[in-house]
Amino acid sequence: MGQQLGYARVSTADQNPAMQLDELIAVGCERVWTDHVTGSRAERPELAKALDYARAGDTLVIWRLDRLARSLRDLIALAERLDAAGVGLRSLRESIDTTTPAGRLVFHVFGALAEFERDLIRERTHAGLRAARARGRKGGAKPKLTGARLARARALYDARELSVDEVAAAVGVSRATLYRALNREEPTT
Repeated sequence: MGQQLGYARVSTADQNPAMQLDELIAVGCERVWTDHVTGSRAERPELAKALDYARAGDTLVIWRLDRLARSLRDLIALAERLDAAGVGLRSLRESIDTTTPAGRLVFHVFGALAEFERDLIRERTHAGLRAARARGRKGGAKPKLTGARLARARALYDARELSVDEVAAAVGVSRATLYRALNREEPTT
């Protein structure tokens, strides 16, 4: 049987993690890592340390699911990472424990719901793009190189006195943007 390892997070330095720490210690966590960062930040150094420390058979215990991940997608990805390493995940408030069959079922349901949500978003996005195209609108970003700047770029490029990189720098775009603009433009005859 592995260790129970605790992880706590509070959003700001002036918030106190004592309540989380008390509960994590009360359920038998042998070590506890605490981050003082907002949940929207991807960098959580103490969580990284806890994940590096955890070994197969250990269980990462958290006070509540929202203390661990920024979104359902992040939570599922983290749970899958823990599972692949043989590390369980236990949330005290939601009574979820992936070391049990029921806990794994709950996480699979969460994963299915997250995948369903991604599919719905993708479907709505594609439907919106189709409707816009039917109304004559094109998607994507507006061209960065048009009008006088494009004419200047064409003249510099056709003169063959500068390299492609120099022409791109002269009109303030990248090499790829220059090529796209020149290929998009109707050739002059």
